[in-house]
Amino acid sequence: MKTDVVKPQGIFFNPVRMVVPLFQRPYVWSKETQWEPLWQDIVRLIEVIEHHDPAATHFLGAIVIQQVPVGLGSLPAWNVIDGQQRLTTLQLLLDALHSELERRGFTGQASRVSSLVENPPEHCDGADDRFKLWPTNRDRQSFSTVMSAPTPVDYASLDPTRLRDAHRYFAESITAWLGEGGDAERRARVLVATVTDRLEIASISLDANEDAQAIFETLNARGTPLSAADLIKNFVFQQIEGTAAERAYFEYWADFETPWWETEVTTGRVKHSRSSLFLWQWLVARTLNDFPIREVFTQFKHYVNTVAKDVALLLPQIKRAADRYRALVEGAERQSGPLSRDELFGYRIGVLDSEVARPLLIWLDEPEQEGIADADRRRILEVLESWFVRRALVKVQSQGSNRFIVDLLKSVDARPKDEVAAAVEEFLVASQSSVGYWPGDDEVREALTGAPAYWRYLRGRLRMVLEALEDHRRGYPDGQRLTMGPIVRSKATIEHLMPQEWRKNWDTGLDEEQEAARGRAIQQLGNLTIVTQTLNSRVSNGGWEAKRSHFRKSDDVLLTRDAIELADDNGGWDESAIEARTEQLIDEILAVWPAPDGHRRQQEDAADAVPSAAIDLAQLVSSGWLEAGTELTSREGMYGGARAAVAQDGRVYIGDVAYDTPSGAGRAVVGRGVKGWHFWRLVATGDSLADIRDRYIASLGDVGADLAIDDEDETR
Repeated sequence: MKTDVVKPQGIFFNPVRMVVPLFQRPYVWSKETQWEPLWQDIVRLIEVIEHHDPAATHFLGAIVIQQVPVGLGSLPAWNVIDGQQRLTTLQLLLDALHSELERRGFTGQASRVSSLVENPPEHCDGADDRFKLWPTNRDRQSFSTVMSAPTPVDYASLDPTRLRDAHRYFAESITAWLGEGGDAERRARVLVATVTDRLEIASISLDANEDAQAIFETLNARGTPLSAADLIKNFVFQQIEGTAAERAYFEYWADFETPWWETEVTTGRVKHSRSSLFLWQWLVARTLNDFPIREVFTQFKHYVNTVAKDVALLLPQIKRAADRYRALVEGAERQSGPLSRDELFGYRIGVLDSEVARPLLIWLDEPEQEGIADADRRRILEVLESWFVRRALVKVQSQGSNRFIVDLLKSVDARPKDEVAAAVEEFLVASQSSVGYWPGDDEVREALTGAPAYWRYLRGRLRMVLEALEDHRRGYPDGQRLTMGPIVRSKATIEHLMPQEWRKNWDTGLDEEQEAARGRAIQQLGNLTIVTQTLNSRVSNGGWEAKRSHFRKSDDVLLTRDAIELADDNGGWDESAIEARTEQLIDEILAVWPAPDGHRRQQEDAADAVPSAAIDLAQLVSSGWLEAGTELTSREGMYGGARAAVAQDGRVYIGDVAYDTPSGAGRAVVGRGVKGWHFWRLVATGDSLADIRDRYIASLGDVGADLAIDDEDETR
């Protein structure tokens, strides 16, 4: 076994045939999880090389390859034991780069890249020898098609596969980055040099007689990688001598190794220890530099070496920030009683899964910001909360929010302390990009009017909005507070005033069109309330008079009482009352989370956030409609209640065996084709995967209409 650190130039320059064995899984990497981070790493590396460190490199990870004996005069051949996803992605990137260079007429640079993708014809015995990498059998046709497509590549004419989509993503990203000005050729030379000679891969090369499987299992199943917090701890305490290191450890660091800090927290689709997540967010707040969490150790070392210098002085700063961070997190998790404005902001933003706000909260608590008045600090949180909530209601894509928040901090960091609050609002108002815009009243109203709110929004987020409207009535966080206190957070359940099963006890003397209108109305915001105690099914599905009587006697939710008063004025609870209450609640939402007078969005690109494509399980997981690890069972009474689980990447596991689609997993159980989306149900709720998918599509409104599902195609 031989281990080397190599560059793409070193792996692919010489004629070679790298074959992915048939037993390897097909290509599964995706834009959000792998392609986009890789491209961002490349762009960031170029920035570092040009502005900070001319010798900088970027580590891509490891591969394991095993030599294959070949006849004299044949191409050298290697089996790819581990790292095939990484190598395949790299080849797609290189070929997309070659196509763009060729299209622009940059023939010299295009030639440099083509030699890393294709073998010279004189070294090829057959058509399969053309490409340096030859993927597993399920991907070969798609790989060959996209890699051999003429320039410019007509992606619409190619079969839709992940390989095509990856190639297209890199091609479009490269095109945008190069630009069309006179500087494009220089940028092309820089990009080619960076991709071919500044990306590094740990290559483990095995001889033909070595046990590849044992090494593969060791790499993938054994050992616990060090977290960012572990690496930083080792780095820090190596610089403190003797007994001083022990004292500093117990005084400033030991808490990081307690269960609360070691708890794994999910951010995006990845889990990190809370200590590593905090250290990343703290460093972002200190440096005002946006970087991925996987770089936190490298960035920390750079910060110490260039700014902080003395780690003994730095540790008390980290400890102070960590204590405040924990107090805010635990305060936001308190379900009963009033919260401070910081804690309430933390709770509401936490429900929205907006960890991107954490660096801002840390920044506000740093000693440099002590001059910001309490009223201004409160205003900053109110403005940002409005920005986050309105974006969630309009369903704006959150991609890029990390960098936007850092840009916001940079813009206000140098302002006088008495101008920071106004500067935050000015920055948000001025931003008109899809990443940063602040939806105006008309947009929020349009998103909520007539919308199936119960299905459009995740249940926790919808409950948080209703809680805020209830607390507003009770005088929290501002106003004339009632003795009843704020509503208990995260405990209430959402109740339909007109039940979803309305046909049982409500007037059924409706024609078909009226019934359809009622079916739409019952999911709207105006038909929803929150209840603090579970209703039995007889009350929940009962007629209006029965529900009205129960709520008057047993429920103290002002949101519900106001609905009853509206119904009394209206002569009952029907579609017109729901419509009127929807408008009323929208008005209150706009008052609780206001935007500056006259502010409205100037662009019309919100629909770009949702691709018009088929829905798969990975998309439902990434959008929060399914959680990784969700347990599934086959339909009741069928095949012994087979069990399965949803993985983070959208595959379905039965035991230790993964299937790419629900139908594939269903076929493994039944022995023939089944409609997997209907076959599998959630153990926790009984809903089918098709039910979850349909609700997700409904939540997209008009955009969801483009996401047609062909049930007859689901057994494939």
